[in-house]
Amino acid sequence: MDKIQWKVEGMDCTNCALTIRKYLEKQGLNDVRVNFGTGDVSFDRNETLETEHLSRGLKDLGYTVTADEHGHGHEHSSAGIFHSHLQRFWFCLPFTLVLMLHMIPGLHLHWLMNPYVQLGLTLPVFVVGMSFFGASAWKSLRNGIPNMNLLVAIGAVAAFVYSLYGTLTGQAADYMFYETTATIITLVFLGNYMEDASVASTQKALDKLVKSQKVMANMIGYDEHHAENIFEVESDTLRPGDLILIRTGEQVPADCKILWGDADVNEALITGESIPVPKTKKDLLIGGSILENGSVKAQVTAAGNDTVIAGIINLVKQAQGEKPPVQQLADRISAIFVPIVLGLALLTLIGNWIYLGEFTPALMRSIAVLVIACPCAMGIATPAAIAVGLGRAARNGILFRNSTSLELFKDIKQVFFDKTGTLTTGKFSIAGYSITGDMPDEEFRKAVFSLEKYSTHPIAKSISSAWKIKEEIRWKNIEEIKGEGMAAEDREGNSWKAVSYRAAASLTNDESHNVYIIKNNQLAGWIDVQDEIRPEAKQVVTYLHSKGIHTVLLSGDRQAKADQLAKEAGIDEVIAEQKPEQKLKVIADRSALVPSVMVGDGINDAPALAKATIGVSMSDASQMAMQTAQVVLMNNGLKNLPLALGLGRHTYITIKQNLFWAFAYNIVAIPVAALGFLHPGFAALVMGLSDVVLAINSGRLYIKKVV
Repeated sequence: MDKIQWKVEGMDCTNCALTIRKYLEKQGLNDVRVNFGTGDVSFDRNETLETEHLSRGLKDLGYTVTADEHGHGHEHSSAGIFHSHLQRFWFCLPFTLVLMLHMIPGLHLHWLMNPYVQLGLTLPVFVVGMSFFGASAWKSLRNGIPNMNLLVAIGAVAAFVYSLYGTLTGQAADYMFYETTATIITLVFLGNYMEDASVASTQKALDKLVKSQKVMANMIGYDEHHAENIFEVESDTLRPGDLILIRTGEQVPADCKILWGDADVNEALITGESIPVPKTKKDLLIGGSILENGSVKAQVTAAGNDTVIAGIINLVKQAQGEKPPVQQLADRISAIFVPIVLGLALLTLIGNWIYLGEFTPALMRSIAVLVIACPCAMGIATPAAIAVGLGRAARNGILFRNSTSLELFKDIKQVFFDKTGTLTTGKFSIAGYSITGDMPDEEFRKAVFSLEKYSTHPIAKSISSAWKIKEEIRWKNIEEIKGEGMAAEDREGNSWKAVSYRAAASLTNDESHNVYIIKNNQLAGWIDVQDEIRPEAKQVVTYLHSKGIHTVLLSGDRQAKADQLAKEAGIDEVIAEQKPEQKLKVIADRSALVPSVMVGDGINDAPALAKATIGVSMSDASQMAMQTAQVVLMNNGLKNLPLALGLGRHTYITIKQNLFWAFAYNIVAIPVAALGFLHPGFAALVMGLSDVVLAINSGRLYIKKVV
């Protein structure tokens, strides 16, 4: 399903994200994801709904689409003279500091005690505060989902109106709380800025990827005399087919294929691996990688939103926009949090008024309750941890398609491995071959190449690469039979097959070979290949055992070869000679009992990858395997499987810690404020710091040892 991606301005808190999501879902849209931290909104395209209609609907709710699915900019929402919380804070701070001078012992500023002077100092702060908090509060009430800014607005308005009443009625001495109004507004702006900065810091890894897309490129062009000219262009103007020159030290501006030259390429941005990779003619270069040595001429294969990096960025953004199961409780509480706090503030006012017999201190305590309550802490508890976890994963070459997979890793009890290309390198060499009839050697090799070049299986790829010729057989029809091999018919009506022993068992009793060639239902020959175990395979299996995870080799290969590999890698259990449908049944049955991971790379693994609790694919896997898996390990990254498991487990721990802090903070802070132990101004500062605590705890995931 085609996805629409928008940038939306105007989200002040997590309740705004909830409002947008509910509106779009009411319009009949599916898979709606709203990322409050980045302003990203995505949903499945619906041909019956015009995006202009949806954009207008969001504008009516108080939000503005600033960039659509094509990357086209829209009119930005009006932000007045202030464009950030930091600017608002700096504007309000001088007025607030002057108002608080009278609290300094030894200073006798009689002029400052004039209520009209305090009104004049407070009014600019109040106007700026209400232009943001008041507007946001009204918008949230109109949308039916009251947000945190409503609490701040009510608290500030209550203190201001109470003070203004005293000023206008000549009772200023008993009603002077202008500094409370200014302090609340100023410190909440500071808290909001710190929250924004904290959320932004969790996006560092993703921002690094985004920035890597925007570079200059050396484009090659030709004049009317066919003379080569090189001129600089921005990378976002490149299109597939364009010719570019990349020199030592330069960044690859787009995905491309080398036509001329050799180079050593640092792909750390994509794979996390800093060791340069040698590249030569016909090799692919990933946009964002760096040429450390050498120069190449290359042809652009993908640019803009079609590049590998763009795909990674979209995957991470979509995963961040998802809500994992642990977030559901926090969302439900956040949705009713503001009405509950308003009720508690009212009870605080009435209860303290009755108990103390004075309205003024009762009002101050109820204002403190309003200001210190922080649904935002619950709102960012999960997204902040998820953003850091996904960002660190992306930086190390691990792509999560959804945040749910990140969380589910905590429960994994068994891991299934495919054999070829997963536990082994997938790079085979031909160990030997034999022709059983009188077929010429050249014809045999030609037929084998012509069959295997159409297969995505690693063994087939290695054979076709070794026996590549120009004059191949032009088949009348050809197909890949999952779990068996290739079948074709030539233009003379001969049938050909390159299959495993299972499909050739009726023609021979010798099951020791890898590929059997059959012509017109007669065995024409066989081919043996040799593969080697990945150097990191044993280390990965040992790590899984240390965590109490059961390991299983699930392969379509013969029992003897699977047993040999399992023994070498230290794998607990072997299930061999399995067709795709049999693999699917094994995974379905086992996953129903305990949460399971399936790691595979071939087209025949796709059904099992989809059925497992979590499907993990390698980046050089078939497209079907990559599209089916929830997690993709870049750069043949089996070695990153422990990191993926560790990040999943520790991200969940961080989420639990954040939610505990968010709930505990409110459970403790609200009664403390209600009992009069917190001044409203100090409450505003503590409220802002609560979000920072969560962001710092989430940020520890960047450096925390998780393996």
